[in-house]
Amino acid sequence: MFRKNNKSDELDYKAINRFFYTSNNLLKFVLALVIILAILLATYLIKEWNILGIIGTILSVISPVFIGFVIAWLLDPLATKLSTKMPRVVACILTYIIVFGGIILLLAFTVPTFSSGVSDIVSVVPELVDNAQDFASDMLESLGDSKQIESYKDSILDKIESVGTNLASALPNAIWNFGSGVVSVATNIVLGIMIGFYLLSSFRNFQGHLLSIIPRDWHEGANDLMSRINGKLRSYVGGVLLIMVLVFITQSIGFSLAGLSAPFLFALFCAITDVIPYIGPWIGGAPAVIVGFTIDPMVGVFCLISVLVCQLLENNFYQPLIMGKTMKLHPVTIMLGLLLFNYFFGMIGMIVATPVIATIKIIIEFIMERSSLGEAFNNYQENNKKTVKEKSTKDNLIKES
Repeated sequence: MFRKNNKSDELDYKAINRFFYTSNNLLKFVLALVIILAILLATYLIKEWNILGIIGTILSVISPVFIGFVIAWLLDPLATKLSTKMPRVVACILTYIIVFGGIILLLAFTVPTFSSGVSDIVSVVPELVDNAQDFASDMLESLGDSKQIESYKDSILDKIESVGTNLASALPNAIWNFGSGVVSVATNIVLGIMIGFYLLSSFRNFQGHLLSIIPRDWHEGANDLMSRINGKLRSYVGGVLLIMVLVFITQSIGFSLAGLSAPFLFALFCAITDVIPYIGPWIGGAPAVIVGFTIDPMVGVFCLISVLVCQLLENNFYQPLIMGKTMKLHPVTIMLGLLLFNYFFGMIGMIVATPVIATIKIIIEFIMERSSLGEAFNNYQENNKKTVKEKSTKDNLIKES
């Protein structure tokens, strides 16, 4: 099959390379097709069986346990480091004092500022509506004095006034509903903190209990897999938190210099939405820019400049220096994950999409390494490289002769 002719024993390396190239592309196509079909099947089953509703109900009930596990997982490295010099329980208590004491001090300094920011936004709503009407009126008047433009002008001004009236009347209720939601979430967080302390005090034993439910022969592989996932997710969470802080500081300075009302409140929103890759920074910056233009066109321009400068800093300095290649995911993969998770889980889904996809990738790589399929694929790649190298060596010998 791979000989130059039936009478010769010499191998046709071009035919061998074409075969391996075609096989490699075919294997990639089949693998992509299988993944797409699996996603479509999973989507259909999730929709038909209402799995998301069941999962949502379960998560709402056990959310304090989940919060507690996340807290224990995040604080375990610090508690483990302290436990080398003191009993584990004392180390957990000291860890809680350090972390949550710092959070309480931070809230003590920031909550009054954010409260005043909300009050400022509420108080300037009528002024923002008037500025928006003036801006729209000036824009339409610059186009001419025709009857059609006048009708558009009246319609636009009425809509702006209607939006302002509805916003002013609905804002107190929205704030009250938001406050009620915060109280509910805070209750779950308090319960999660309490559960997290008990999990943290025996976190290593908790991992042992997880291993006890699988066969002993799998313990080594399970420890390896958990170590990989832990390392990847901890690096991601730590990097994201640090970038959020830097974005908050950068946007606070930029919005303050721009003259925006409640700059720290808008900067906090930018920092929170920055968790969403690629599109999050623009979601966070849009409200600040819109409010800036309603205050004054120059304020809006400076707010837009602040958002752009922050993006330049994040893309060229914050992300490369802090995150680097932490997730090692293709941008198209991340965008598809964002679309899929947003469709099923909304904003929360977009936030957790990247770490969940990275975890799935780690699990697939682990299975490929441990399974015969992965071994066969590695052997195929090695043989392909060997064939190409032999072909290159032969071509060089021919050229030299």
